[in-house]
Amino acid sequence: MTSAMRWGRRTLGFSFFAQGAAFALLVTRIPAIQDQYGISDGLLPVFLAAVPILAGVSSVCTEQLVKRVRPSRMLRWAQPVVLLALLGVGAGDTMVEVAVALGAFGLAVGALDASMNMLGVSLQRAYGRSIMLGFHAAYSLGGIVGASVAWAGAHWDLTLFMSYLPVAAVLLPLCLIGSRWYVDARDGGAAEVEVEQGQAGGIVFKMLLPLCLVMAFAYIGDSTVSNWSAKYLQDVLGSSEQLSTVPYNVYMVMTLVGRAVGDVGVRRFGPVAVVRVGTVIAAGGFGVVAVAPGAWVGMLGFTLLGLGLCVIVPQTFAAAGRLFPGASDAAVARLNIFNYVGFLVGSPLVGALGDAWSYRGAMLVPMALVLVTLVYAPSFGKGGDRYGGGHERPRAVDVGPSGSGV
Repeated sequence: MTSAMRWGRRTLGFSFFAQGAAFALLVTRIPAIQDQYGISDGLLPVFLAAVPILAGVSSVCTEQLVKRVRPSRMLRWAQPVVLLALLGVGAGDTMVEVAVALGAFGLAVGALDASMNMLGVSLQRAYGRSIMLGFHAAYSLGGIVGASVAWAGAHWDLTLFMSYLPVAAVLLPLCLIGSRWYVDARDGGAAEVEVEQGQAGGIVFKMLLPLCLVMAFAYIGDSTVSNWSAKYLQDVLGSSEQLSTVPYNVYMVMTLVGRAVGDVGVRRFGPVAVVRVGTVIAAGGFGVVAVAPGAWVGMLGFTLLGLGLCVIVPQTFAAAGRLFPGASDAAVARLNIFNYVGFLVGSPLVGALGDAWSYRGAMLVPMALVLVTLVYAPSFGKGGDRYGGGHERPRAVDVGPSGSGV
């Protein structure tokens, strides 16, 4: 294992952390954004939907751009744009200004998410063992920090700009400095880049489709928790307003715990087993939430959801890299689109079912969708680069100097 790889892993982990913090700062202050710009309840869903739609478009474009520009360079410049766009959201006072800032945020996030996971997949391949869950654990930690900063800003009645400024001022220079050590860890250097680009068109969508569906269903589950946990606990289970804010924080903490130890499970038992166990735990969490007699049992359900769902998304990206080892960048970019599909569908789906039927019943729908992962679990073990249960490669590949272009 080279020093370049070790630094590449650390700096990429920090990039995941920074992205988790930035995204949490945006989504946890949506009511404040709505108040600052006078966005009506009818218009708010349009603004919120625009972000994942633009992110999906950007992910598609990133697949084409990385044929000419290394993912490390894409990440180097996308991350500062995300942070600056976040500041822009907090700094404006007209509808046009927030529309431009959110548009820039969405476009940059799509390129950022795609390039981060491209680097993670290629670095895992070079390491020869599962490390993707560790990167996503850093994202969860960033989300917890970002949500805590957002809570402090709301508690002290700070403006959005003053809440966002210290975070951006710290993270932006650190991300730029850290980007010098990003590693495009393709085993064969420039020759393999050409091969990967040449094989990108050989991705068979039928082979990738199971992973795309799993990704979408996992994010439907995730968006259900992020958008409806507080309302469900308060309106359905009769909790206090203060207690209703706890489930999402517990959920995020459990995603951090699950991802922090998940790589060990993948190395020991393999990705298929870990995904199956995570799926069963997540489905059980939705079941507990649906039948919970009170708030504390409901929180137990959301705790199980965090522990179960947290392993699925990182392993889905890793499985795409194993399934298409000669075109992993393209596979990750295409798979990343379904991240936003799930995020876009989840919240309105549960809301519509809750209004038309019941919110208890609505929780059974994401449960059923998550259970579909059990059908597609064998897809996580396909490809010749499996990890766990004796399948780890004995030593890492020397990728040479950093491919960040510095």
